[in-house]
Order: sequence, then structure tokens, then C-alpha cells
Amino acid sequence: MTPPSPSSVPDSALTREELYARIRASSKQEVVLEEMQRLGFWPRDTAQPTVEAQLIRREGELQTALRDLGDELRGIEDRETALKAMRKERMARARERREETRQRLAQQRHARALDWHGRRQRELLYLGEGVSGGLNAARSDEQALARHALPALHDATDLARAMGLVLGELRFLAWHREVARVSHYQRFTVPKKTGGERQISAPMPRLKRAQYWVLDNVLAKVPVHEAVHGFLPGRSILSNAAPHVGQAVVVNLDLKDFFPPIGLRRVRGVFRQLGYSPQVATLFALLATEAPTDEVELDGERYFVARGERVLPQGAPTSPMLTNVLCRRLDARLAACAAKLGFRYTRYADDLSFSADAEHGRDVGKLLWRAKQIVASEGLVVHPEKQQVMRRHQQQHVTGIVVNDKLSTDRDTLRRFRAVLHQAERHGPQGLHWNGQHDLIAALRGYANFIAMADPARAEPYLRRVKALAAKHASAPATLATPARAPLPAGHFRQQSAAGLAPLPT
Repeated sequence: MTPPSPSSVPDSALTREELYARIRASSKQEVVLEEMQRLGFWPRDTAQPTVEAQLIRREGELQTALRDLGDELRGIEDRETALKAMRKERMARARERREETRQRLAQQRHARALDWHGRRQRELLYLGEGVSGGLNAARSDEQALARHALPALHDATDLARAMGLVLGELRFLAWHREVARVSHYQRFTVPKKTGGERQISAPMPRLKRAQYWVLDNVLAKVPVHEAVHGFLPGRSILSNAAPHVGQAVVVNLDLKDFFPPIGLRRVRGVFRQLGYSPQVATLFALLATEAPTDEVELDGERYFVARGERVLPQGAPTSPMLTNVLCRRLDARLAACAAKLGFRYTRYADDLSFSADAEHGRDVGKLLWRAKQIVASEGLVVHPEKQQVMRRHQQQHVTGIVVNDKLSTDRDTLRRFRAVLHQAERHGPQGLHWNGQHDLIAALRGYANFIAMADPARAEPYLRRVKALAAKHASAPATLATPARAPLPAGHFRQQSAAGLAPLPT
């Protein structure tokens, strides 16, 4: 229930203090007028107030204003009190503004956090220090992509959908860390034929799946120079050696440390030139490169510490084809240089081969100088210890194939192969090795298949003998407590990965 207003309460019902407060709020005359109207001694509901009533009310208003001005004047006359009141008022206003600012900033931070969280679910905005530039640009050149029939992908969401991945998994595979607890690669070494060891970085299945998608859906559709024979369908070491058969002079050069000089920036540039947006090009480059790492252990935990920039790993399925695409200008320049001097040119991975007839073979010195200048200008280096110039009276070979008169295998190597195979047949494979490989049967089978590429008729008896040797010395399969998963068909993993499907059955 609403309490009555002071004017509706009779003066007899008010205390002394309440009555004085009522008079101070207006004026004595106005209080008397209100009481007379309440008691019926003065008309209340007239359409036009009387002059007396107006004067009384106006007098009350003026008295109230004068009283307020007097209070303000007394405050001004008391300097310290006035300053204190002003400071107090100013501080109160400042507190109000600070509180308003704090609440506004908190709301803005909350809104930004919500926006960032939402964008993280839809986009990849950051993938690590030093590699995230350009992730905000997500518009590809569809006309440029259409020229090579490449998939039109604008951003990370498009790429993840095409690969059959969720966005979080794509972020996990592409994320760059200087120190990490997990590695997407298995690292090991294999012996080189010429001595020493080769560092191999083999991708784990999830990353390998993404790399196969990039290889078959993007890189395999990009044309390369006609002189290239490595890692291309329908081409091999035989097609690489064939143009050099019967030439007067054959020159072999080897590119030193072929993959390490090719870093993240150059790989990203390849995909940008194809027409992909900076965001997609960065993702492709991160999936195809890795930083060399050292494995360390601290407090029982294993860490992988980066010790350099990201480069093409030797062992990733994307690395050979990326080098083919990156070397298009190198191949064009070397081919033009060779043709100008009357030489033929082919390349298989990091092996450069040139050949010419007797007339043009006299310019071999000029060819070597120009070729090394071109290689150096492309940021690569010719291995100084692997340069070979072979004349007709010598055994000429290109990528392991003898090319003097026809494509054939090296006689000395074949003689060693027969000797090792004979020893294994007589005494067993224990204690024997082939070209530094201690899995003798697998190594012999590999070389027999190599012979079959050059001379199938000659290789047939060797293949039978290796097969018999493997059957004779095959170890009994271990008995498993649980049934083993059936092996996947050949090429199944790659085909499923390229189609954006899970390669392994669940």
C-alpha cells in the first residue's frame, strides 16, 4: 500500500520535525495554503488558479532556490570545504567512469574471446611462430587452378573437407613447434652405395595420408620438364638412361644435399604460383616440410627439439615431386645449355646426365663450367666428388645402367651378385650382406628386380634362385595371441588417401 503524501496528512498527525521539514521543502505560506485547501477553506479544483495561490507557490519556489543558492554560496565562501566537495564529486564521477570502462572492456574481451573460439572452430588462424604469415588471406585464383585441373580450395576448411579430415586434425598435422613431445616422422639411416649413411624421415600414417593427397591431387597434375625421369608414371632409370646409349662421351653430375636446401618458403611459393591462397599454400608447405630435430630426454619425458628451418624431408612421398616442380627452371636452363653445345640432358632426382657424339664431346669442359654456374644460381651445389666424364673406351653408365652400346647392367656388379647368391645357396644367408644391407634375401631380390628392368631374359634365372633361397630360409611365422589384421592390397593406402577416405579399416 502506497504511504500518503505529506500534504494529505493533517498537521496534527505530523511530528514537529516532519512539519518543519515540510515547511523547509517549500515555504510556510504554501503549507498553510495546502492545509486550507485540504480542510475546505480555500477552493482546490478551480480551472484557473487564483492570483493569491500562484503568488504563494511562486514565493515557495523562490525561497527554495534562495536557500539552495545560500548553501552553495556558503560552500564557496569556505574554500577548503568547496574544494573538498569538488574533489569528492570529481572522484565519484571518475569512479563511475572507471567502472563503466572496466565493464565495457570486460565485455569487449569476452566478445573477442567468443569470436576467437568460434573462428578457431572454423578457421586456422595460427600454426606456430614464424610460419603463420598469410593465414588471413583465403582466396585462391580459380582460373589459375583450372589451367592445371587442380582442386579449387580457398581455406583450411575446404582442404580438411577434401582430405577427409576434421579441422583439428589438420591443425595438429600442420602445427610448427620448436619443442614438441610428439613427432610426425620416424627417423633412421640407410647405408649409401658409395659409403656413409643417408638420413631418412618417414612420415607416420596420418601425415603420410595427407601427403599422398597432396601428391596425387595437386603435384601429380603439374607438368614438369620433359628431361625429368624420376618419380613419374611411365618413366624410370631405364628411360633416363636410354637417350645416352651409344654416345661418345657421357657426363654425370650429382647435386649435393638435394632436399635440405629446399625450405618452407620455396615450397609455399610453388603452391602460390599454382594459384592457391596464402592460407592453403602455407598448409601445403607445412604438411610437406619438417625441421631437422634432436631427440632429447628430460625428467623421463622425451622431447623433439628443432635445430634448423623446415625443409623437404627425404622419405616423404611429396618431396621428389616437389623437387621436380621446383626444378622446372633449372631443367629448362640446363636443357637449353646442353642443346646449344650439342649435348643431351636428362635428370633423375639429384642425378644430372649429359651425353654427346664425338664432334660435340670436345666441348665437355665448357658444358661443365656452364652447368655448374646454372646449378649454383639456382641455390644448389654440384657434389665435387661425384663428377664423372666417361668416354667410349670406358664403361659408361647412367643411374646404374650401362649405356655403351645398349642398356645393360654393370658386369663387375653382376659378377659380385652371382658370387654372393652362390655363397648364400651353399652356406645360407647368415653373415653375408649385399651393398651394405644385412637383410640379404631382400637385398638380393631387389637387385634381381633391378636386372629385370634392364634385361628381363637375363634376370629370370636369378629371380627363380632368389625366390627358392627365400623359401628355403624362411622363418616360421610367430603365433599371435590375437588374430592379425589382413594385409592391405598393394596401393590401397595411397588410393584411399588420395580419395580423402580413411585408408585403414576401423
